[in-house]
Amino acid sequence: MAQVNTCLKLIFTIFNVFFAIVGGVIIALALLSQVVTNVDGGKGMEGRAVGLIILYTVGAITMVIAILGAVGAHRENRACLIVFLVCMVIGSLIMLRAGIPAVLARPQVERVLEQKFHELLPLDTASQDVRNMADSLQRQLHCCGLFSYKDWEDNIPDTCLCNQAEETEGTCQSVSYQRFMRKSVYVKTCFPIILHYILLLSNVMIGVAFTLAGLALLGMALSSAIIHQMRNHTRPTVLMTVPAIFTTPPPKYQELHNAPEY
Repeated sequence: MAQVNTCLKLIFTIFNVFFAIVGGVIIALALLSQVVTNVDGGKGMEGRAVGLIILYTVGAITMVIAILGAVGAHRENRACLIVFLVCMVIGSLIMLRAGIPAVLARPQVERVLEQKFHELLPLDTASQDVRNMADSLQRQLHCCGLFSYKDWEDNIPDTCLCNQAEETEGTCQSVSYQRFMRKSVYVKTCFPIILHYILLLSNVMIGVAFTLAGLALLGMALSSAIIHQMRNHTRPTVLMTVPAIFTTPPPKYQELHNAPEY
């Protein structure tokens, strides 16, 4: 069996244990999400099915690759390490393919979203699904309208209204409603909050993509180093010989001992 540097094997093993833990965490999150959905009576399960399948697949593939790399390093199996190396190359290319376009598209997110949301106005004449979505956002985020309470024109919903405690906190404003009536609605609008969360999610996804790409490159370097050491140790040792013409002849000790006496 070829001898590989012990420190290198230890680092590579720790690397794969970390990857295996990441895969386990992904599978655990998928299981947790499925359990929560089942507790809620299966609401939204159809929409989450694809996401759960992706999580299970990514977690399982990550664990299998990590185990393959750890076994390959422990047993010094070149085939396992080569498969691990190929998987790391493919994984790094996929992560870079996803991360680089996301970085380039990020500055345009605000403009595109603002244009899309402006197309939904006014909200009081929008479709029922859009109004339900807006009501849900306003209830959860304590905001009113996408860009202004005027997005609802004169049909301001109850989800825009502040309670007495919120009025004293200065988070509300009094606005005219149907000529002579006035209502106290939230000062904050929903679009900046939505944009904040979307950009935050985008930053997290970009960070995850480049982090995984960096880890894949590290895995490529470590596995390549181990394969290189295994290949060098299996080669026969070449003995270098020096031609006789370049060697210095030994001294003639006999002539020195028989030197003539004067």
